Amino acid sequence: MRRREFLRYSVAGAIVCTPFVARAAQARDVRSLSFHHLHTNEKLSAVYWADGAFDESACADIDHVLRDWRQNEVMQIDRSLLNQLHRISRNVGTNQPFQVICGYRSPKTNTNLRQQGRGVAKRSLHTQGRAIDIAMAGVPVTDLHTAARSLQAGGVGLYSKTGFIHVDTGRFRYWGS
Repeated sequence: MRRREFLRYSVAGAIVCTPFVARAAQARDVRSLSFHHLHTNEKLSAVYWADGAFDESACADIDHVLRDWRQNEVMQIDRSLLNQLHRISRNVGTNQPFQVICGYRSPKTNTNLRQQGRGVAKRSLHTQGRAIDIAMAGVPVTDLHTAARSLQAGGVGLYSKTGFIHVDTGRFRYWGS
């Protein structure tokens, strides 16, 4: 086979194969998360993204685990927050579950905690399903904070005295103590 024939068949083959390669690469993009809610002791591992789309059934399970446990109220968690958590998990290089301190917080719970002087924001993104407070077994909170900050996506707070970080989908900012 001469060089030109080889190139012609190679290009034709690449054009025919490209959609298959793209679909195969997309199919390999599987994202999962694991949680252990410290207040309810609920545990969940779920593949929330596969084949280029969110798995709404798995997301609903995540929404339930991250509900306001004080009011037993469920809110849809911002799907971009799930992607942030997935990226944080990859950045720290572990499949350990996220230890959940607080996911969704109803406006009623938020008001009650504010009145108790618990240091929660009046317009907390927790009340919109856009924030979570987490830790991870075997991962220092400073490392978790650094991994979350490196994404430059949303807010990231370090609460080293109480051993957790805050992550949200608001504008990029960070703080620490």
